[in-house]
Amino acid sequence: MSVPAKLRVLLVEDSPVICGLIAEIINGVPEVTVAKSVESENDAIEAVDRLDVDVVILDLQLRRGTGFGVLRAMAGMQRKPTVVVLTNFALGTYREAALALGARNFLDKSRDYDQLPTILTEIAAARAS
Repeated sequence: MSVPAKLRVLLVEDSPVICGLIAEIINGVPEVTVAKSVESENDAIEAVDRLDVDVVILDLQLRRGTGFGVLRAMAGMQRKPTVVVLTNFALGTYREAALALGARNFLDKSRDYDQLPTILTEIAAARAS
């Protein structure tokens, strides 16, 4: 019996400190690995298009561009990684828009970090079945 490949995550976050914290959380989940981290809308779109990633953890407010731009671009792509939005701007209108554009989850950075390992484990289990 072969061991399933690790879930590959693209981390889209423009704060190096937050990026490091999220990467630590991700790397603490045995079934998951960070494939790459980027900090702009254009870099995220290019990475989704070129890399074989399963999940995108996406901040909405980036120094260059937005997570909404990434979500809109992904709508027209062949590959459709699962998107988990993790933002400080957890407004209801943002939640509705992100989910309408295809995000699976919408998390508030200030209070929902602890949900990330469970969500990633669920995604990995669904992929393995």
